Amino acid sequence: MFDGYDSCSEDTSSSSSSDESEEEVAPLPSSLPIIKNNGQVYTYPDGKSGMATCEMCGMVGVRDAFYSKTKRFCSVSCSRSYSSNSKKASILARLQGKPPTKKAKVLQKQPLVAKLAAYAQYQATLQNQTKTKAAVPVEGFNWGNYINSNSFTAAPVTCFKHAPMGTCWGDIAEGVRVEVPNTDCSLPTKVFWIAGIVKLAGYNALLRYEGFENDSSLDFWCNVCGSDIHPVGWCATSGKPLVPPRTIQHKYTNWKAFLVKRLTGAKTLPPDFSQKVSESMQYPFKTSMRVEVVDKTHLCRTRVAVVESVIGGRLRLVYEESEDKTDDFWCHMYSPLIHHIGWSRSIGHRFKRSDITKKQDGHFDAPPHLFMKVKEVDAAGEWFKEGMKLEAIDPLNLSAICVATIRKVLADGYLMIGIDGSEAADGSDWFCYHATSPSIFPVGFCEINMIELTPPRGYAKLPFKWFDYLRETDSIAAPVKLFNKEVPNHGFHVGMKLEAVDLMEPRLVCVATVTRIIHRLLRIHFDGWEDEYDQWVDCESPDLYPVGWCQLTGYQLQPPAPQSSRDSQSSSSKQKKKAKSQQYKGHKKMTSLQLKEELLDGEEYSFLQGASDQESNGSASYYIKQEP
Repeated sequence: MFDGYDSCSEDTSSSSSSDESEEEVAPLPSSLPIIKNNGQVYTYPDGKSGMATCEMCGMVGVRDAFYSKTKRFCSVSCSRSYSSNSKKASILARLQGKPPTKKAKVLQKQPLVAKLAAYAQYQATLQNQTKTKAAVPVEGFNWGNYINSNSFTAAPVTCFKHAPMGTCWGDIAEGVRVEVPNTDCSLPTKVFWIAGIVKLAGYNALLRYEGFENDSSLDFWCNVCGSDIHPVGWCATSGKPLVPPRTIQHKYTNWKAFLVKRLTGAKTLPPDFSQKVSESMQYPFKTSMRVEVVDKTHLCRTRVAVVESVIGGRLRLVYEESEDKTDDFWCHMYSPLIHHIGWSRSIGHRFKRSDITKKQDGHFDAPPHLFMKVKEVDAAGEWFKEGMKLEAIDPLNLSAICVATIRKVLADGYLMIGIDGSEAADGSDWFCYHATSPSIFPVGFCEINMIELTPPRGYAKLPFKWFDYLRETDSIAAPVKLFNKEVPNHGFHVGMKLEAVDLMEPRLVCVATVTRIIHRLLRIHFDGWEDEYDQWVDCESPDLYPVGWCQLTGYQLQPPAPQSSRDSQSSSSKQKKKAKSQQYKGHKKMTSLQLKEELLDGEEYSFLQGASDQESNGSASYYIKQEP
C-alpha cells in the first residue's frame, strides 16, 4: 500500500510554492477608453471594435461571444432577466421603497474585474493565441471559511436522497484517511500525501496532512467527490509518489514506518468511490426531451417545454413556443411540477395548447417512467370534495401557510387549490397539489404547531379562528385522515447549513439555513436576507442540496447578501415595525412568477405568535390537538 512513498528531498531554495509563482495581472493601459454600462461597442487603439458591455449585469467581453443579434447581453440569462416580470417587479419594488431583489444584490459584477477580464480577452484576440487565456476570476463564496469562522454545522449528505451519493455515502466521517495532492511542496511534478478528515460539511471535508498532529496551520477544505481525492493505496497502484509536506519533512527519518503505524486500522474511501460518484451523476433526462410543466405565468395550467440543459439533475426547460429560447423555467427532474406528455389530459388538468402543431426536428417525448411517481390513493370511499377547507403553502409566497379551499378534484388524487381572499376571478392562480403532498395540511395544523397562519385577505375578525370561519362561510374542513401523516427520519436539525433553491427565482441556488422543523416541514432561511424571504419546504424536496453541491456539479452558488444589503434591509424593517409591530408579510419576493396584485396594497393584520419549535421525526398524532 505504501510502495508509492517517495523519500526524495526537496530543494526548497531553488523552487517556490504555487502561490508565489502565480502570474500577476498586467495593469490596464492608459490608452483604453473608460468603459460605460451602455452596451455599446468600443474601439481600441488598433481600430478594431470587438468589445461590448452587457446591459443587464455590466460584464464586459468579446462582442462576438455576446447573445442575440444586437449583442446587448452577455448570456441568455441576462437577456431573460432584462425583459422578465422580475425586472418589472423590481422597478415596482423600488417605487414602493422595498429592498431590491436577490438577483440585483447577488449577481452584480465587479466593475474592475470586468475591465480586467475584458482586457485579458482583448490581448488574447490581438495575439491570436492558440490556447484560450483564462479569464480573471471573480472571487467566489468559500464554504470552508464561512463554516470555520462561524462554527456552523452542515446537513449530512445522507439527508439528500436525490443528490449524488445521497444513498451510498456510507461511513464517510471524521477520521477517514485519503490521498490528496501535496500543496506544501516545491517539486516540479504533482505529488501526493495522506490526509485525514477533521470535519465534514456536506460534500466538503476539512483535511489535515498526516504528521501535523494538532497543528491546523495547513488545514484545507476539499470536496470529497472531487477528482483529486483518492482512497489510501491509490498512489501505489497508480505509480504516484507520496512526499511528506515540506513543513514537517524534518520530523521523521523513516516516513514509511510512520505511515504504516498511523494508518493501520484506519478507514479510507472504498476503491470504487470515484466510479460511484460518476454513476450517481448520470441523469436520465436528456436535452431535446419534451415534458409538460407548470405555466409560470398561470399556475392553474401546464405547457409543453423542451429540456435545454441538465446540470446536477436540475433541468432548464424552455417553453416550446419560445422562439428565442428565453422563456424558460428551472426545476429538478424529480420536481412535482413536471410530467410526461399527456399527463394533463389524463387527469383533467388545464393545459395551454401550443401553436406549434408539429414537433421540431430532434425533439422527442420524455418516457413516462422517468418522472417521479406519486403514491396511489383510494378515492372510492371518503374523499376530498370541492369547497372543503384546509391549510396550504402559498406557491406565490412560500413563507406563508394560508387558509385555502379545494376548488376542483381531479383524477389520480390531484386537487386544485385556491388561497382564500386572494384568488383571481378566472381561477388562474389555482395550483395543483396531490392529495399526498406534504404542502397541504388539515384545519388547525398551524395552531397546533405554533405556526403563523395567514388569514384570507380582508378578513376582519382577528385573531383568526377556524371554528368561526367555517360557520361564517358555511363550509366544512377536509377530514384529517385524508392527509399524508408520514414523517421520515430525515436527519435535519435546526441550524444546519445547506444549499437551497430560491423557489421564487428557481434558477438561483443559495446559501441557506434550517431555522425550524415541524415534523417533515423545514423552514429554510436564505443567509443574509430578511425572514420574510424564508420558505417552507418538505424535508425530501429535490430543491435542497448538501454543502458543496454547486461546486461538484458546476452550478453557480449565490452567496449570502453583502453587509450593505443587510443594513438596508434592517433599516427598512425598523421603519415597518414603527408603523405597527405585527404586519402582513404577504408581499412576494420579486420573481419571474406573476405577483398577486392584491398583496401589494400593504394592509396589515395581527397574528398569533408561536412559542416554540418541534423537531419530532416520528409521531403521526401532530394533526390532533391535545386537550389539556
